[in-house]
Amino acid sequence: MMTDVVLHIYDVTNSGSEKTNNTVLQINRIFKDRIGLGGIFHSAVQVYGDDEWSFGFCEEGTGVFSCPSGKNPMYTYRESIVLGKTNCSIFKVNQILRELSREWPGHAYDLLSKNCNHFCDEFCERLGVPKLPGWVNRFANAGDAAAEIAETTALRLRQAKTEIVSASKVAYRFLVGVTSGANGATPDSPGGSNRGSPRFQATWFKSLITDGAKPSSSSGIDNQGDNVNQQQRQQGVSLTRPLRQNSQDSERQYDRRHDM
Repeated sequence: MMTDVVLHIYDVTNSGSEKTNNTVLQINRIFKDRIGLGGIFHSAVQVYGDDEWSFGFCEEGTGVFSCPSGKNPMYTYRESIVLGKTNCSIFKVNQILRELSREWPGHAYDLLSKNCNHFCDEFCERLGVPKLPGWVNRFANAGDAAAEIAETTALRLRQAKTEIVSASKVAYRFLVGVTSGANGATPDSPGGSNRGSPRFQATWFKSLITDGAKPSSSSGIDNQGDNVNQQQRQQGVSLTRPLRQNSQDSERQYDRRHDM
């Protein structure tokens, strides 16, 4: 014996605030009635008898419950849709409901990923009839997808941060190795200079701030150049004296030859 499976749909107006409830009704009228996109809805499934079955939050026990079809006092009734006919017997339907009662505890309720519409989808699948129309749960599905994307993005950002930190550590170890190698070079080798050492750089920086010194050892070269120039000047003076003496000796010899 086959029987109809009926979906009952409500506008969610159980916020306790008249303003919020009116806002929900307005959203559903615009996005469902005018655009056909979806809205904020509660749903329940009726099969055999006058009761409908749905799912909601509770702290303990199952979240599966029933009430007279189309008369849930928590919401505003909107419409009903016949989803198809099921081949399941009453006994089979009761068995399915017992299984769902164990699998859907009230504390597991989640507005985006495990709500009343998800329960009705599961119930209809086990009854062998089509699932709910897409617009009934579209907002929740979109919110769940957005949350998943946000979580994936956050995970990727954490992974990128980890990679950046790892690369920085590798670069730091490399630089430390280079510095250590430079400091450990022999004094006679070009790498033996301490100009790249942190101590030299700190000293040079302090000197640069105080008296404008340059990061070069040219000052030592300039001092050496000054010493050489001074020595050359001294040598030049001592060399000009023998030349003058030779000139005077030549003049004396010339005069003597003429006197003779």
